[in-house]
Amino acid sequence: MNSTTRILLVEDDQALAYVLSHDLRQSGYEVDLVADGDRVLQHVERFRPDLVLLDVMLPGRSGFELCGIVRRRSGAPVIMVTARDAKADVLTGLDSGADDYVTKPFDFDEFLARIRAVLRRTRPNVSRLTLGRLTFDFSRLEVIGEAGLHFTAREFAILAYLAERMGSVVHRSDLLREVWGYPQEPRTRAVDFAIKRLRDKIEPNPHVPRYIHSVRGDGYRLTSDN
Repeated sequence: MNSTTRILLVEDDQALAYVLSHDLRQSGYEVDLVADGDRVLQHVERFRPDLVLLDVMLPGRSGFELCGIVRRRSGAPVIMVTARDAKADVLTGLDSGADDYVTKPFDFDEFLARIRAVLRRTRPNVSRLTLGRLTFDFSRLEVIGEAGLHFTAREFAILAYLAERMGSVVHRSDLLREVWGYPQEPRTRAVDFAIKRLRDKIEPNPHVPRYIHSVRGDGYRLTSDN
């Protein structure tokens, strides 16, 4: 990730904030730090972050309260970073507009992978993709061409990642790392199941794919009609 990517770190634990901001800068990000919930919006307006890492328990406004406001004010994606790992807290964070929810303590390499995955989902290099009757607008996460056909944010992210590499083989491990946020490839068929769901929605005949092709032992390749 290039050094112009700006991350606003909202964290009131001084020791953790110091270590995390240092490691993020070493990884090539520009970092601004704020410890008080009441000052977050000032930093958002001044710093204009590309991503906000938002603690829940803060002096002043809580992270849950701030999340939706930050999204509306700046459009920047938000990752909640907190020790509160109860299912109800996770759902509250996601319902308030968070793009991901990371619980402390965490492995930094995995955390970086989650950051890259969120940035990729929210900042695709390809703005639009047309496959047959369907046109995908990645900036708006909208699909044009068939009423009632719903695509999840992750399905948009998969298509965007494949579209950026149109005609090239994309390995399962790449999708797991860049879309799911796994730093190492786990033993899972999540990618295959997701591709099957996409084919069921996109392909005229899912059993004989026109657009999303399997490459034996490697992954998938996207082609279009153009």
